[in-house]
Amino acid sequence: MPFEVVMPRLGWNMESGILGQWLKRDGEYVEAGQPLLTIESEKAAQEVEALESGILRIPPDAPPVGAEVPVGTVLGYLLAEGETWAAAVGAVVATGPRPATPAEPGPVSSALPAETARTPGSDGLPTISPRARRVARELNVDWTTLTGGGSSGRIVERDVRQAAARASAEKLSGTEQISPVARRMAADLGVDLKALAAQKPGQRIERADVEAAARAGRETMAPQTPAAGRPATTAISREEPGAVTPISAVRRITAERMAASAHTTAPVTLTSEVDATELVRLRRQLQNGGVQPVPSYTDLLVKLSAQALLEFPAMNARFEGDSIRQAPAAHIGIAVDTDRGLLVPVLRDVAGKSLRQVARESAVLIEKAHAGNLGLDELQGGTFTVTNLGMYGIDAFTPIINLPECAILGIGRIVPKQVVLDAEAERVGIRQMLFLSLTFDHRLVDGGPAARFLQRIAVYVAQPYLWLAG
Repeated sequence: MPFEVVMPRLGWNMESGILGQWLKRDGEYVEAGQPLLTIESEKAAQEVEALESGILRIPPDAPPVGAEVPVGTVLGYLLAEGETWAAAVGAVVATGPRPATPAEPGPVSSALPAETARTPGSDGLPTISPRARRVARELNVDWTTLTGGGSSGRIVERDVRQAAARASAEKLSGTEQISPVARRMAADLGVDLKALAAQKPGQRIERADVEAAARAGRETMAPQTPAAGRPATTAISREEPGAVTPISAVRRITAERMAASAHTTAPVTLTSEVDATELVRLRRQLQNGGVQPVPSYTDLLVKLSAQALLEFPAMNARFEGDSIRQAPAAHIGIAVDTDRGLLVPVLRDVAGKSLRQVARESAVLIEKAHAGNLGLDELQGGTFTVTNLGMYGIDAFTPIINLPECAILGIGRIVPKQVVLDAEAERVGIRQMLFLSLTFDHRLVDGGPAARFLQRIAVYVAQPYLWLAG
């Protein structure tokens, strides 16, 4: 009996994933527990292990590498030793498609011959849902040739979109050597992969190639200087529509979560300007002392925030049904701006780590975020988030709570300012000043405790030796 390899659900909110690459070849024997393929969800790439041992067989109509595939779609089969491909197909015919469950939707396509899987209508054609028919018309897909993956073999929207993805991959003959990240980025940036592959025959198309092609396209579209004697024309007329950019998976999920945060929480933002002179001096001393890696200001704020959370556990809480659960440790997310969108990898148990450990682990997570190599576990389980816009010259802002957390700390730029040191003596001086913005959920915590928490962070910024001493 063949064992089906399906698109797994890597998270509760995952509805589809991108087939990254097969780690085993068609016809190769696979041991249970060995890495079989990589899957990319909205924000993470993760290896999937084989659940059974057997010979891997990838059917001809399987989704192509780089395609976005609904959860539960059959990607391939694992056959027992001595079991033939024909026998495996016969077993699938005998058992029929698996019913979909809430946790695992049924496959969107079948490896069966079309005449076996289809349920023809009265006109001799397979039955199709109205929505699938409309999508087929929009994507220019001949649905009469498709195999239905719905109940009783009915063609549904997923079948049509999968067929469109296969057709697109077939048209790009000669662009098979394209990394999944490059394929997705090309779709987001509107880069013609077929034209790009023609410029690089026999070479694998990588992310850098797509970025270069996108830049070249923008330069080509830039307005040119009018020739002598020729009147200048407007580059874009009022009647022409603006540029249209497809919404990427990361942007879509970010938009959904930000909207959910804004409509679900009762956000309040507190802003405070604090004296960061000693914090700046501390980082300079670490840098001059040869400490590697040198902690960034984000690392420093992450570490001192964790210490403050130990003292104010109400800020390290979340709703859990009709109760409020306080997390036993400070797992702090770091907002990272990447080409794919905003990602928030999580540093575990920050209070239990040294500053050097925090700097080392955050550097690894940030690098993986930019490379698109974060695992799903590295993006989950945060209890508090820190986001830094100081490098962009931003003083203060209103960060949005990363659900289901209670609060998020925004870091502005550090600026030397003349401040009053002693009002009675009329003494002033130059100090390194920093704006901090704390947004908290007023449903979970009141303004007083939140203000005292921010005040404690301000004390730790002004006197770093307090939190360094633990």
